[in-house]
Amino acid sequence: MCGIVAYIGKREAYPILIKGLQRLEYRGYDSAGVALLNGDLNVYKKAGKVSDLAEYVKGKNVDGHVGMGHTRWATHGEPNDRNAHPHFSQTQEFAIIHNGIIENYASIKAELIQEGHVFHSDTDTEVLIHLIEEIYNKEKVVLEEAVRLALGEVVGAYAIVILSKKEPNKMIAARKGSPIVVGIGKDEFFVASDATPIIEYTKNVAYLNDGEVAIMDNGKLTVKTIGNEIKTPYIQELEMKLEALEKGGYEHFMLKEIYEQPRSINDSMRGRFDSKTGSIRLGGISEFDKKLRNAKRMIIVACGTSWHAGLVAEYLIEDLARIPVEVEYASEFRYRNPIINEDDVLVAISQSGETADTLAAVELAKSKGATIFGVCNVVGSSIPRATHAGAYTHAGPEIGVASTKAFTAQVTVLTLMALQLAHMRGTITESRFRQVLNELENIPAKVEIALKCNEQTKVIAEKYRDAKNFLYLGRGYGFPVALEGALKLKEISYIHAEGYPAAEMKHGPIALIDEEMPVVVIATKHGSYEKVVSNIQEVKARKGKIIAIVTEGDEEVKKMADYVIEIPETDEILVPLVSVIPLQLLAYHIAVMRGCNVDQPRNLAKSVTVE
Repeated sequence: MCGIVAYIGKREAYPILIKGLQRLEYRGYDSAGVALLNGDLNVYKKAGKVSDLAEYVKGKNVDGHVGMGHTRWATHGEPNDRNAHPHFSQTQEFAIIHNGIIENYASIKAELIQEGHVFHSDTDTEVLIHLIEEIYNKEKVVLEEAVRLALGEVVGAYAIVILSKKEPNKMIAARKGSPIVVGIGKDEFFVASDATPIIEYTKNVAYLNDGEVAIMDNGKLTVKTIGNEIKTPYIQELEMKLEALEKGGYEHFMLKEIYEQPRSINDSMRGRFDSKTGSIRLGGISEFDKKLRNAKRMIIVACGTSWHAGLVAEYLIEDLARIPVEVEYASEFRYRNPIINEDDVLVAISQSGETADTLAAVELAKSKGATIFGVCNVVGSSIPRATHAGAYTHAGPEIGVASTKAFTAQVTVLTLMALQLAHMRGTITESRFRQVLNELENIPAKVEIALKCNEQTKVIAEKYRDAKNFLYLGRGYGFPVALEGALKLKEISYIHAEGYPAAEMKHGPIALIDEEMPVVVIATKHGSYEKVVSNIQEVKARKGKIIAIVTEGDEEVKKMADYVIEIPETDEILVPLVSVIPLQLLAYHIAVMRGCNVDQPRNLAKSVTVE
């Protein structure tokens, strides 16, 4: 969950590194550091933000055409100066940056201490660079061989970059379970955790696979496996645009990304269906149509916001395609000895495509013979490469740590998936199929209308900014939205919030309701509307404060609720795409008013690439 950036070439490395770290800061912001090779191997690092590092480095020697930088989300060792990356080896002639966890670091560290090594941090990373130097000196091998041999001894996940004074024209990178992308320029190379620091310098990139080592030496790139087998890197062209990485006049990336949802939803469905001809095509589904048509069960694995999108998908697929669906937290699924059959289809949902638990669940299901379908946002990431088929969401880069447009893009693709499955299986009438496609086409415009509640959510946020607890209620398709709304509030404002099925309120949470408790209710005019109205009455009878998300023109709920936010009428199965918008804005404005760091909330990182 840390951010890595490195450069070797003819340019000055430091400006590339510091700008790259600023782009990568959403991946971790406990501490940051850089290493630069210019005859000496200079390392500068500081606890805090990248801006703290930039201030600390002022006036210091930052010359050099070879360098690497790191922004950290702490796993081993508390966030402070000495645990920040890069880390030196024993002689300070080697340095490393690392994303991941070395699980057997303690036993390796004990052996190295017996050999006379002295450690200056609490990290597993420092152990690895000491091991590399030990092998380099004992085995009398070149740097890449020392790295390969050392990686053969470690257990865990890693994305690493290594520099050495002994071989100053060389940079080594390697990965297992954590992403690494190599940008390829003219006689220069860029290495990063993702493409965001690279895009303004080159569009040509190679993604390392697990167990691969990249050697960049005098303008040449060589890729080998840890077993010393030479690989031919597959060069891809980035589609990302530089302006997508800037705030574009918005105060925060999160607000920008909330407002980008009409476009990102449209991009996620563009070219995939035609409402006039009543046709729909997701390439990944078409490729495995027989397997999917005959699937006896679907398993959806995901984490966080993606899990909530998966819950919407459960409702959609069971409702439309009549296939039994189980939605699993990836972290639990992989450890509970699940029953997986060859005729199962597993759907893995991940914004980054690198979520460690989800990737592990994919590998487990593959080993049992299941068909794997991925729904991811980042082209070339690990999960799409590990799956049999899939669909990208086309949400564009999401920099804010709290997912917004990723959720609606995922739900859009999953809706198309459910519709295509239903059509293939004959479980939806032609008239209903075309009705939903027609309405899906209108969703971007309806999200645009929903965004007009921004000023109204500010008023509500001002009223409840100091609340200690929130309760979010929904029924049917509104229940996953309630969960997602509660998560957004928790993530960025640090207010405790819980999402519940509205009917479950009577089975415990109703005991919490008093005049201090704001209750957000998804109360759109659909199947369970009367039941939700009854739940609102139960809250009001106990002096709870109601913030209701209602269908435009609803007068009944307006009479009971303290605040009402209207959203455009849409088909019941598409309500999540519209009703989540005011909840995102409400969480955003409460967090801003509380003085929270909206884009970089405490203790969180964007891409969870460790267990």
